[in-house]
Amino acid sequence: MTSVVELYEALTSAEDDRARAKVIAEAFERLEDRYPHLPDLVTQGHLREAELRLRKEIEQVRLEIEQVRGEIRKGEGRLQMEIEQARGDIREGESRLRIEMEQVRGEIRESEGRLRIEMEQVRGEIRESESRLRIEVEQVRGEIRETEGRLRVELEQVRGEIAAAKVSIIKWTVGWTGGLLLAQAGLVLGGLKLLFPAAG
Repeated sequence: MTSVVELYEALTSAEDDRARAKVIAEAFERLEDRYPHLPDLVTQGHLREAELRLRKEIEQVRLEIEQVRGEIRKGEGRLQMEIEQARGDIREGESRLRIEMEQVRGEIRESEGRLRIEMEQVRGEIRESESRLRIEVEQVRGEIRETEGRLRVELEQVRGEIAAAKVSIIKWTVGWTGGLLLAQAGLVLGGLKLLFPAAG
């Protein structure tokens, strides 16, 4: 045995007093081997005193061991409580995260539904705008056709007026030219009469 703790464990695990005495004797034997001059100094009183001191130290070690064991048990209990508290916090955190995830999913679904409604509204507005633009295009085409028809009528009227003006100018030109020719013929005849009075 190399320590008081081992001696204590050997004494406490001994089956009876004889075994305990043997353990003590072996301890003294090792003590004598370590300190060869000890038998010369040791007396019965010294042995009793040493035994009492050893018992006291053993008891103190036992108390310290029990104290350490109690502290270990207390520490284990505290650690167990902390572990359970941590597990509870984890479960609570997981539950809170699940609730938040469901809220986020609900918000996403709500946002998707709102976006779909807005998209349908936009599509409806586009279709309505396309329909309105088609109507306006048809109206513009009708106005263009109407304007083209009116312009054709006006063009025909202008052409008719131009033709009438040409006819009028031709008539005026012919009349003026004819009158001029008649006047010239009259002058010629008058001149001839003046030149040839006897023939008349």
